[in-house]
Amino acid sequence: MTDTRSLHGRILTPLGWRRGQVHFDSHVRQLQVDDHSGADDLQLPVILPGFIDLHVHGAAGVDLMQGGDVARTIARTHLRFGTTTLLATTMTAGLDEIEHALHGVAATMAAPDADAASIVGVHLEGPFISPQRLGAQPNRTIEATLALVQQLHALAPIRVMTLAPEIGEHTALIPALSAMGIRVQLGHSAGTYEEGVAALQAGASGFTHLFNGMTGVDHYRPGIAAAALAHAQYAEIIPDLQHIHPGVIRLAARAIPRLYAVTDATAATGMPDGEYALGEQRVHKCGGCVRLATGSLAGSALTMDQALRNLMQVGLELADASQRVSTFPADYLGLDDRGRIAPDARADLVVMDAELRLQQVVVGGRVVNLNAANA
Repeated sequence: MTDTRSLHGRILTPLGWRRGQVHFDSHVRQLQVDDHSGADDLQLPVILPGFIDLHVHGAAGVDLMQGGDVARTIARTHLRFGTTTLLATTMTAGLDEIEHALHGVAATMAAPDADAASIVGVHLEGPFISPQRLGAQPNRTIEATLALVQQLHALAPIRVMTLAPEIGEHTALIPALSAMGIRVQLGHSAGTYEEGVAALQAGASGFTHLFNGMTGVDHYRPGIAAAALAHAQYAEIIPDLQHIHPGVIRLAARAIPRLYAVTDATAATGMPDGEYALGEQRVHKCGGCVRLATGSLAGSALTMDQALRNLMQVGLELADASQRVSTFPADYLGLDDRGRIAPDARADLVVMDAELRLQQVVVGGRVVNLNAANA
């Protein structure tokens, strides 16, 4: 092994917790388990798989829809909070604006930054959504066609796409999108429970920020969220403790086997209170909350290290919470080389102290100095 490094602590492995060392270069090469353990184990550093965020709009004052090199800034910023892999996420906008953003993502992916989270593609959150469930999206929705999605996919790889299944021929389009390798998610939808189930049967595989921007769980007229709770294997959720009541996070985690966390992070992430861009709109960050001028929630300023702590605050064990910020999103995208600490997996790691404060981040085997990154 050349240029092999080591970290020592309590390591979360696919077989559970192990006290010992993880040896790595660009990939994990060996797990060396200590022969003994003791009462001081809980004071050791905690070593977890790097976080994976499949819904990121911005950070550090920049928004993905600005195009150009902003995706690099976003990826560098989120790495400071333990995110080692992410999907760059668009907003509903004119097609020329979406294409501009995708060109920027493609350029960043072609020349990746060693001190940034790995961008593995795009989450196309708009414009194929319902005008009745816009949330913080502008009212510039259109109906999807296969030719249009192929056109956008050619600019940058679309790994996840949000659509409202009740619109036009969207449900009929799902098999073709799935065949392209796109994970179709239901979201920003005014659809019924039956329309949600039909979309899942057609090949839809997830739900975008579950409960937010969709019909709910009325016991007489169940909607898209009810379809998720009854049938989904995967769904994303924003555990900032503002978008969803803690009890509902627990409900979703109990009902959906592979519920995973996303940040829905905006340009306000990592920034002080103030006004920022979210696509073509302006949002205001105040006290950690991001809202439109109307007062409606508009994405978040959440980071994945805080998402992990919040999941524990609502009652999840650390190992379970870790899966929901790394392993499950990796599995959802079919990223077999990350989201777990095992031999030959990519060396994407986070090191936290006993209070779960982030100490170090390793991305592709490169140890990032957080003090320098945060300077």
